[in-house]
Amino acid sequence: MKKMIVVAAAALALCTTGAMAAGDPAAGEKVFKKCAGCHGVGEGATNKVGPVLNGIFGEKAGAVEGYNFSQAMVDAGNGGLVWNPETLSEFLKKPRDFVKGTKMSFPGLPKEDDIANVVAYLQTFSPDFKAE
Repeated sequence: MKKMIVVAAAALALCTTGAMAAGDPAAGEKVFKKCAGCHGVGEGATNKVGPVLNGIFGEKAGAVEGYNFSQAMVDAGNGGLVWNPETLSEFLKKPRDFVKGTKMSFPGLPKEDDIANVVAYLQTFSPDFKAE
């Protein structure tokens, strides 16, 4: 019993520090199918209705080369919005609430697990990103 309490306490500590918030990239790849109609990732990906998401982590919002962002997204980036797991997670919940005026029409991902998994999947396309 004592061992179970220690394990539960360690899991709770990891959850509150965000260490377990990494998600599952394989599950995220499946959820990303909802995004793939508009966004490309991986080798040879090109901008579609939405921008390519390769290397998105650590980048200023509204700055993917060759993509015509909404003024709202450009302004958000110029105002300091940089994509990292936390900011992208918030954006994916309700994009239009996070960046008012974004042209992204997707309503958002309601499940926290789906968000964490998509973020983990997208992190595989940002190998140089280091969380601060």
